[in-house]
Amino acid sequence: MIAYYVHREGRTEQLEAIDPAWLSADSGVRVWADVAEPTEADGRVLQDVFGLHPLAVQDALETVNNPKVETYAGVLHVVLHGIDFLAESDTFETHDTDFFLTRTFLITVHDAKRRSIHQVQELCRNNNVILEEGPTALMHRIIDTMVDHYRPEVEELSERLDQIEETVLERPSDELTRQILAVKRDIAQMRRIVLPQRDAVGRLARREFEVIDQEMAYRFRDVYDALVRLADDASIFQERVTGILDAHLAAISNRLALSSQRLAAVATIFGTLTVLSGVYGMNVPLPTIGGSEATEFWWIIGLMTIVTGILYVVFRRMRWL
Repeated sequence: MIAYYVHREGRTEQLEAIDPAWLSADSGVRVWADVAEPTEADGRVLQDVFGLHPLAVQDALETVNNPKVETYAGVLHVVLHGIDFLAESDTFETHDTDFFLTRTFLITVHDAKRRSIHQVQELCRNNNVILEEGPTALMHRIIDTMVDHYRPEVEELSERLDQIEETVLERPSDELTRQILAVKRDIAQMRRIVLPQRDAVGRLARREFEVIDQEMAYRFRDVYDALVRLADDASIFQERVTGILDAHLAAISNRLALSSQRLAAVATIFGTLTVLSGVYGMNVPLPTIGGSEATEFWWIIGLMTIVTGILYVVFRRMRWL
């Protein structure tokens, strides 16, 4: 589905179709074509009406792409990613958005779940200035909104790490290992997206492309700085989760060692009792302790009790029990 936002004669309006003549450089019209959940039919429109290169359209129709910046026949093609951290399921997802930019039009292709796109669409409906500034300024506004959405998601991920750290220190468990590895995978995914995205926006800030003038380069520079900070956060998170995993494994190892000590103490106590009962249970003459057979039984029970008490005190002092 393609939604067209057209700025002409001082007004911005949403249309269901456009006149190809509006795409010429001297028309004075600014067009934003937003393609949500693209289909093959939408791809043909992008080729036939907007003159996009078939390879660029093929990339746009794919659901997974790494961040990148390329040019096809004078059209700037940018692929960037938005993120969602779903705390209820402990998953961290990224979604790509394709931008096609010229001096007269901007095309965005996405999965219809992009909050930044919806926000800018609402601004375009209510404010004529948004599209009047031109397609490059519009693309900057969308990208800037996408990056702004990173911060609360990253903070939520940071809070999740804090919770896991507290759990590791207070209640380590085998189930916690799965959670730590899941967060570690999410952070690795974040780094795989943020680092190349930082480099892609950095190219937009260096004025490598004619469609981006000096003023727009300054604006993209601000977005680049924000992505640099996010990349640093991703590196810090990677170190944190590695430390958390090490601490968790150490806690599990300590619990195992403590359990082994307790088992060894119990085995030693009962082993001693087994030796005493085994010796005096043999069907051979043995030295007597004194008194009748009944009295000797209680002597042996008393001896076993004394030995058990001594071993218990020793192991308590050694903190094995």
